[in-house]
Amino acid sequence: MGQVSPKILALDFDGVICDGLLEYFQTTQRTYHTIWQDETNSNLEKFADQFYRLRPVIETGWEMPVLLRALVLGISEPRILNHWAEVLAEIISCDRVDKKFIMQQLDHVRDEWINQDLDSWLGLHRFYPGVIKRLQQILNSEIKLYIISTKEGRFIERLLHEQGLLIDSQFILGKEVKQPKYETLHQLLNRYKIEPEQLWFVEDLLKTLQLIVKQTDLNSMGLYLADWGYNTQAIRDSIKNNSQIKLLSLNQFQSDFSFW
Repeated sequence: MGQVSPKILALDFDGVICDGLLEYFQTTQRTYHTIWQDETNSNLEKFADQFYRLRPVIETGWEMPVLLRALVLGISEPRILNHWAEVLAEIISCDRVDKKFIMQQLDHVRDEWINQDLDSWLGLHRFYPGVIKRLQQILNSEIKLYIISTKEGRFIERLLHEQGLLIDSQFILGKEVKQPKYETLHQLLNRYKIEPEQLWFVEDLLKTLQLIVKQTDLNSMGLYLADWGYNTQAIRDSIKNNSQIKLLSLNQFQSDFSFW
């Protein structure tokens, strides 16, 4: 992408720095009990492994309880992987639930858990191998490090601090920012008066990167899809010949920028 290294490196959190799959499933399971109060809501733990494999189909959090519902109903993994939008619409219609209601239930369950037992909630988050060490190296360099996430900034800061990584809260732009990630990237460019090529962003959701490409003043940024995050092989294969979005491995992430 031209530059040997960025002036600013921006990273997504869940799926790039931190693996939140355990928390996702436990919160989803608790939420399921509040929405589908029938005989199907017993022994949901048996669906955990399938849920972990299928997590990449999720674009926004409210879809997670519906994914678990699809597994309970016996919908096959291939159908969920290849036709998730159709499966999602069918369940919403047949069960007469809507996005707003599910989102409210999910947020309520998570908030209640956090308020009652923050430590156990935080304890379900794991960090990808070598990532904390690499972030510390970047923090010790001249490169500015930003985290841009849909997770609340205060939780990101707490999780990183527990790993001994001290990042000032002004560099953690979480859910509270309430704007698309491309808007945040716009603001960083304007704040630092740098060229787009000097700003690199690592994300595990391809659609987020594709939205950035559509921004004419951002599409020459260094854009990277983390292949260790919540995406499928089909998604990774789809950008093999993409000149604007590069596939990044965990080994590359831990290496010098010249290997990206």
